[in-house]
Amino acid sequence: MTYQPDNPLVVQGDHTLLLETQSPRYQQARDALLGFAELVKNPEYVHTWRITKLSLWNAAAAGRTADGVIAALERFARYPVPQNIPVSIRDTMGRYGRLKLLRDGEWLQLEADQPVLMLELQAIASIADLLGPARGERAVQVVARKRGELKQVLLSLGHPVQDLAGYDDGPALEMCLQHETTDGETWQLRDYQLAAVDAYHGGPDAGSGVVVLPCGAGKTIVGIAAMVRLGMRTLILCAGHTAVQQWKRELIARTNLGPEDVGEYSGRIKELRPVTISTYQLLTWRPGKHEGAPHFKLLYQAAWGLVIYDEVHLLPAPVFRETAYLQARRRLGLTATLVREDGREGDVFALIGPKRFDLPWKELEHQGWIAAAQCVELRVPLSDPDRLRYVNASPTGRTRIAALNARKGAVLEKLMARHDAEQILVLGTYLDQLHWLAARFDLALITGKTPNRERDAIFARFRSGELRVLALSRVGNFAIDLPAASVAIQVSGTFGSRQEEAQRLGRILRPKAGSNQATFYSLVTADTREQDYAERRQLFLTEQGYPYRIELAG
Repeated sequence: MTYQPDNPLVVQGDHTLLLETQSPRYQQARDALLGFAELVKNPEYVHTWRITKLSLWNAAAAGRTADGVIAALERFARYPVPQNIPVSIRDTMGRYGRLKLLRDGEWLQLEADQPVLMLELQAIASIADLLGPARGERAVQVVARKRGELKQVLLSLGHPVQDLAGYDDGPALEMCLQHETTDGETWQLRDYQLAAVDAYHGGPDAGSGVVVLPCGAGKTIVGIAAMVRLGMRTLILCAGHTAVQQWKRELIARTNLGPEDVGEYSGRIKELRPVTISTYQLLTWRPGKHEGAPHFKLLYQAAWGLVIYDEVHLLPAPVFRETAYLQARRRLGLTATLVREDGREGDVFALIGPKRFDLPWKELEHQGWIAAAQCVELRVPLSDPDRLRYVNASPTGRTRIAALNARKGAVLEKLMARHDAEQILVLGTYLDQLHWLAARFDLALITGKTPNRERDAIFARFRSGELRVLALSRVGNFAIDLPAASVAIQVSGTFGSRQEEAQRLGRILRPKAGSNQATFYSLVTADTREQDYAERRQLFLTEQGYPYRIELAG
């Protein structure tokens, strides 16, 4: 490989990749990197990506090859790729599949491709009690209930396991898609939705994994189609009450299932039906600090053939622990981003399954399936008194002062006037800020404390167009179908959460009539910790190809 001055990528020996944004080949290179690398930072002209073990194992599980990854680097690299990089890629991707879990009667069997690898594993003290008696030179027995824990520990040690042990079938459930909904709408699975279902159900290790699609692209439809193809009793776990209601509506509208087939297992209702929908919050609820979570039994009841984890990036740690014992059930994770702020992406890989399908957001935008979005950061200065308070505050105090900058109210007022013909979401993290803005501008407001019945009524008024502006706390970050919303104004966020940024942008990406345009504003207090957090929050948007314009609020 020779020097190619027109190429945008510099591959470095420490597995970092520098990508020039002004190159004509920037977009092609970025789309290629999405399949096997992670964006680390995104200043104006040169973005830094990194190749990690987990990004390469997800690539291998999705069917990419080491030769294909290396070829992509060489196709876009300006300088020769350092010699250690292809060697490292082949070694890392080659580890996926060296260890396999297979069925052996009532037991499972962990099989290595070489005897020396099995000897290495048997010498590791931390997994000794997870392994049973030897089955020849290359295999050992594994107790079925330790299946998830073993995969989790081995992944942390650099040994991803390809799980081929299969799954226990749940009771059959006759389901079919109804291509005319109850309100007369006709529809078909989109090509990418069908491809996602095929990817989940296809291959020797089908039956567990994650589908990654942007908000507004129909992840719920993918989940429903996966259920229909499998045809078994299904448990669906969601991030909140609103998502439960959305799944119920979609299941009844798009399949032959009736209300009697779809149950809600919530604080108010405890229905166990062929398809049952519940929330992570209920599952992890404990009546007392030192008491167990009584509703975890839901995971094991009714011999589910499939468990769907909606918004799998939000999966709480206790559900991870229970899922480790649930490996004999088929599992499907749905998410807009695999980014987890707690760094537990590896647990998603080991316990829910590897990434089976992913599609760049911009590709769906170009096809018209989601709205084209403009992302604008408006930097709002502090007043002189607030600046003095900020300088003298603790780190936590500074974060709060910056987020609650009162001057954001005037900027919000101007933006609402600028978009007076559109439906607007005002998104924030601090409840006192949201209550202040709601009172000042007479806005409807939904927070975690809003009763479910009142919440549903407010959403209905917004969907009908009766409400033009709706303020939402963090309950608005996920699983809310508000297709008419075309403007989002973020007045405060959760530190540097890339996950939250992706979810909030997703609230306005449903396809729009006419120009199919949406606008996402972030109000950020200038020259404060909030500005630093905003730079990290932008990472996901930049990774997906969204231009991020920064302006001074005036």
